[in-house]
Amino acid sequence: MRFYILTIFPEFFESPLKIGLIKKAQEKGLIKINIYNLRDFTEDKHKVVDDKPYGGGEGMVFKPEPLYKALYSIKKLDPKTKVIYLSPQGKLLNQRIAKELSQEESLLLICGRYEGIDERIRQHFIDEEISIGDFVLFGGEVPALVLIEVVTRLIPGVVGKKDSVDKESFSSGLLKYPAYTRPSEFLGYKVPSVLLSGDHKKIKTFRRNLSLEITLYRRPDLLSKASLKEEDLTYLKGLLEKQRLYLLLLHYPVYNKKGEVIVSAITGLDLHDLARLSKTYGVKGFYVIQPLEDQRKIAEELIKYWTQGKGKSYNPLRSVALSLVKIRKNLEEVLEEIQREEGERPLLVGTDASPKKGIFVYPEEIRELLWKKPLALVLGTGWGLEENFLKVCDLFLEPIWGRLDYYNHLSVRSAASILLDRIFRPYLLFKKEAEKLKN
Repeated sequence: MRFYILTIFPEFFESPLKIGLIKKAQEKGLIKINIYNLRDFTEDKHKVVDDKPYGGGEGMVFKPEPLYKALYSIKKLDPKTKVIYLSPQGKLLNQRIAKELSQEESLLLICGRYEGIDERIRQHFIDEEISIGDFVLFGGEVPALVLIEVVTRLIPGVVGKKDSVDKESFSSGLLKYPAYTRPSEFLGYKVPSVLLSGDHKKIKTFRRNLSLEITLYRRPDLLSKASLKEEDLTYLKGLLEKQRLYLLLLHYPVYNKKGEVIVSAITGLDLHDLARLSKTYGVKGFYVIQPLEDQRKIAEELIKYWTQGKGKSYNPLRSVALSLVKIRKNLEEVLEEIQREEGERPLLVGTDASPKKGIFVYPEEIRELLWKKPLALVLGTGWGLEENFLKVCDLFLEPIWGRLDYYNHLSVRSAASILLDRIFRPYLLFKKEAEKLKN
């Protein structure tokens, strides 16, 4: 692998590239690194590489002429080199991209500075833009070092044992398990006994489960692309069941179209669809809150038909979902019931199509809270939850916004589906395999 670095600070690379495995990889001839000073491709006596941006604004921009001349010169020597611009606007570097880049013969890394490079160079002469994170650095030199290291260690022969690379974080799609070394006890903290047992099968399972656990808690987004076995899913299910989200469908106090506070009617469609939704997303309980006795009786008869009557044999899947539904008289009754189940009162999370409160919580914050406390997500019927009720909620979930304009008038079933998917999206791991095509 050949690396070419184009920078205005070549001295930046003097020390980092002369230590550790990067140094050894160069000595073995596994990689070759060439550093070019962009100023050497200027034609004025002051070696100016930047200028003020057209249209005004802060900072300076790298001029196109020195960049083009440098690119032309390097590509002439190595026509197959891939040109990469290190930029905060680029694709986020990850292990998959690193693997792809490690298959290239050579990479030319452009280290920007100031306000970046002239757009004409970016548009017409750059093969790929890469960022190392959502933060701002002084320039592209640090990202260039990061990219060189993550790519180099994937080149055969650089790291002594291939197993070391394969078991690292991200290589398997999971974060790596924790490591321990001697002494077996330090300041009263002991190494897990299984690691001292000598039972390699148990140690392997222990480490795999820790990897799954750490990934679930810290980077759940990685799990959907990881290769998971049935025993992995069983272990993850046990962990996910510790998250306690309850869905509450409130029929009072809610508004009607005129803005009057009313009691809305229970609909069969809401019961069926929200029950199936709750089952799909693993909601711990689905409560329907209705103060009118006749309405409660109608709903209970419907549920009884599907869970105990003819509906149970006619549609077993529907029966399983509707078994989650509980009809209750008021909110306080529901909260007391959840408290008896969980040992603590749940946090009330209000929802509405309009921002009734100035501060929202976002789905990722709800995910974090679910590891710590039970939550009750409250959905309003009619034209939404009454404003005074929202004031007693502990949190207010960010509304669902329109894509092209301000319209966001959704049915409660649609809104619930979107909200639960946003909250639980990283945890949707139980994927049915596609049936094999028959000849």
